[in-house]
Amino acid sequence: MSALFGVPVDAAYHLVYALTNVLTPLLGGLAAVAGIIVITAAVRLAATPLSFRAMRGQAAVARLAPRVAELRKRYGAKPERFQRELSALYQREGTSVLAGFVPLLAQWPVFSVLYLLFRSPVVAGGPNRLLSRDMFGVPLDDHWLGGAAFGAHGVVFLGVFAVLAVICWLSARVARRMSAAIAVPRAAAAPGPAALPGPVPGLGVLARVLPYVTVVIAVFAPLAAAVYLVVSTGWSVAERWAFTRATLKSRAG
Repeated sequence: MSALFGVPVDAAYHLVYALTNVLTPLLGGLAAVAGIIVITAAVRLAATPLSFRAMRGQAAVARLAPRVAELRKRYGAKPERFQRELSALYQREGTSVLAGFVPLLAQWPVFSVLYLLFRSPVVAGGPNRLLSRDMFGVPLDDHWLGGAAFGAHGVVFLGVFAVLAVICWLSARVARRMSAAIAVPRAAAAPGPAALPGPVPGLGVLARVLPYVTVVIAVFAPLAAAVYLVVSTGWSVAERWAFTRATLKSRAG
């Protein structure tokens, strides 16, 4: 494990393990899985303001895309002038080209700590006792490609992958709705349907493909990390759905 994440991973381990011990009298063998779910949800809840800030930044960048394209067409042969005009545009609108990414980058260390915790066999100077727990008889440190692809253990993994795939499918659908919600109205000169907002070019294809990368990651990850990915990805879908709903409601109002 990277020394950069060693201390926070150790701290997270003690927290999750303590929570697992508290939940064991109630949930028995599923206490560790419940601990993973609770801690992941708590971290995602704390990071929700950053997530919404990132989505607002992405919406602002999408809204300004036609004006940026116009500036590029006008000043493409003059890079320095283009950069000045681009900076002035974003400054007037109170945003920046990085507005949709900086909040997401700020969350990355926290999510990396959680992911490392659920895939590291050794933490805090000893074995990761969380991974000695199981989910429906499958040890949390088992890998689907490490011999658990068949039999009863394989059924548990396939169930987790199926749930994650459904969440990814929902993510793609919500992403398309979000793309339409933040789309820029077409030229006002074109009356009727042509004046309605259309999807942001390129965003829909990317949104349909990228979510399923999470399933591929889960295939190579231990069961504990796959459970984390299910919870974290599901939370992301819920955040985007809430943002899209709020955007459409404010537009209707």
